[in-house]
Amino acid sequence: MPLTTDDEIDAVLDLETIAVVGCSTTPGKAAHDVPAYLQQHGYSIVPVNPFADEILGKQAYESITDIEKSIDIVNVFRPSDEVAGIVDSVVDRYADRGDASVVWLQLGIHDDEAVSRAERAGLDVVEDKCMKIEHDRLQ
Repeated sequence: MPLTTDDEIDAVLDLETIAVVGCSTTPGKAAHDVPAYLQQHGYSIVPVNPFADEILGKQAYESITDIEKSIDIVNVFRPSDEVAGIVDSVVDRYADRGDASVVWLQLGIHDDEAVSRAERAGLDVVEDKCMKIEHDRLQ
């Protein structure tokens, strides 16, 4: 089951490095403004967007597999039908490197089968919650 309690979510929010899949270059879009907010609150943001070189002053990566540094959370701003492939990449990364132990699916993003695969692989999952809203509420 995805993490739902305040204590579980608060523990995730104590992690530091967030890969943002679908991070946007466009201010005003949630996929830009949420990571910007998180960056302003001390998180290290690693943008994942194959169409950008840099977002929020940070190098953008084409995919999760291209990120060399250790990451804690993979925050997903992509449509639900893309979640399965993203989760597969995170599961592989976790198995190979032992990092990226949390998948956070933003508001409105669901994939029960992918969530089950992630949890079976030992990952924690937060589903259908906004990281900015939860941070603002709990921190």
